[in-house]
Amino acid sequence: IATEPSRPSPRNRVGKNRCWCVMYLRVIFCQCIHSNIFSLSFFSSAVFICSFMVAAPIFGYLGDRFNRKVILSCGIFFWSIVTLLSSFISKELYWLFVLSRGLVGIGESSYSSISPTIIGDLFTNNTRTMMLSVFYLAIPLGSGLGYILGSSAKVAAGDWHWALRVSPVLGITAGTLILLFVPEPKRGSADQMGGHIKARTSWLCDMKALAKNRSYVFSSLASSGVSFATGAFGVWIPIYLARAQVVQKTAEPCTKEICSSTDSLIFGGITCVTGLLGVVIGAATTRLCRQKTERADPLVCAVSMLGSAIFICLIFVVAKKSIIGAYVCIFIGETLLFLNWAITADILMFVVIPTRRATAVAFQSFTTHLLGDAGSPYLIGLISDSLQQSYTMSALWQFLSLGYALMLCPFIIVLGGMFFLATALFFLDDREKSAKSAPELTQAVPAVNLSKCAY
Repeated sequence: IATEPSRPSPRNRVGKNRCWCVMYLRVIFCQCIHSNIFSLSFFSSAVFICSFMVAAPIFGYLGDRFNRKVILSCGIFFWSIVTLLSSFISKELYWLFVLSRGLVGIGESSYSSISPTIIGDLFTNNTRTMMLSVFYLAIPLGSGLGYILGSSAKVAAGDWHWALRVSPVLGITAGTLILLFVPEPKRGSADQMGGHIKARTSWLCDMKALAKNRSYVFSSLASSGVSFATGAFGVWIPIYLARAQVVQKTAEPCTKEICSSTDSLIFGGITCVTGLLGVVIGAATTRLCRQKTERADPLVCAVSMLGSAIFICLIFVVAKKSIIGAYVCIFIGETLLFLNWAITADILMFVVIPTRRATAVAFQSFTTHLLGDAGSPYLIGLISDSLQQSYTMSALWQFLSLGYALMLCPFIIVLGGMFFLATALFFLDDREKSAKSAPELTQAVPAVNLSKCAY
C-alpha cells in the first residue's frame, strides 16, 4: 500500500482545497439538474440513462489519456445548455425532447467518469477516504435539492418546463469555476509515482485487467443493487406514500395533471439529510474499523446494505397505518444505504492503478446503471400494473400492489450485500497486486504485452 506522501507545501494545500471545493459545488449543481430530469417521465429517463451508459466508457478512455479538466468543463457546458434548450420544446415535438435527454446523458457521463479520479490523484489513504466522503455528500444533497427545486418550480409556475430552466444556470457556473480554478493533477501523484508515467497500457489491456480484478467486479455488482433501489425509490416512493394517505383517508386522490408536491418535497428533504448522514457515518465507521481489520471497507458496505434491507422492508409494513412510521423507516433505511457510496469509490482507488481509474469508474457506472436504475422504475411499475389488472382497481389495491412491487428492492439490496462480502474475500490480494503494478508504469517500455498487463 502506498504510504502517506510527504507533507505538501502551503501552496499545494491551497490548490488541493480549491480544486476539491469547486468540484464539490459542481456535483451539487449537476445532481440538481439530474433529479429534475429523472422526475419528468420514465421513457425520457430511460433514454437519458442509456445514453449515459453508452458514453461513459468513451469518457473513461479519454479521462485516462487526456486533460481531465477540459473534458469535465465541456461536458458540463454541453449538458447544461441542452437541458435549458429542451425546456422550450413543445409537446408536438416529443421525439426531440427525448433526443435531448440522450444528449444530457452524454454530458453527465463526462463528469461521472472523471471526477473521482482527480480526487484520487490529490489524496491517498485515510485522507482520500475523507475527501471522497465529503465529495460524495454532494450526490444526495444535489439529488434532494433537485427534487425540491424541480417540484417547487413546477407547482409555482404550473408548468413542468420550469423544472428545467432553473438548474442549468448552476451547471454553467460550475463549469466556469472548473476552468478557472481547478488544477490538473498528474496521474499517480498521490500514490508516490511522482507523476512521471512513461508506460501506458492499451484499452484492451485495461479491460482485461479489470475483468480479472475480482474486488472491482464484485463491488460493481454490489453497487448495482444500490442503484436499483435508489432508482425505484426516487420514482415510486412519493407515489406510494400519497396512496397510503388516500387509504388512511387523510388525503383525497389526485385527479389533476399536476398534483401536490408535498410528498416529493418531504422525500427530497429526507434524501438530503440521509445522504449527508450516511456518507459521514460511513467514512467515520470505515476509518475506525480499519484499526481492527484491513478488510474494513467492503465489510462496512456489506453490513450497511444488509441492515438497510431490514428497514426498507418495514416501510411496507407500517405505511398502511402510519405515514410518520414509514418516514422513519425510510430515514434509517436510506442512511444505511448511502453509507457505501464513498467507500465503494475508495475500494476502486485501492484496487485499480491510477492510469486505469477513469476507465474503471466509467465501466462501473455502466454496470450499475445497466443492472440498476436503467430498468428498476419500469420493472416496479410493470409488476404493480400487472397486479392491479389481476384484481380490483380500488384505492387500497393500488396502494398494496405498488407496495408488493417495491418489496423487490430489499431482496436486491440483500444480494448487493452478499456481493460486498465476496469483495471482502479478495480485497487484500487485489490491493496488493495494484500496489505492486503501479510502479511499473514509471518505467519506459517499448510495447505492452497483453498477457502481462499491469493489474
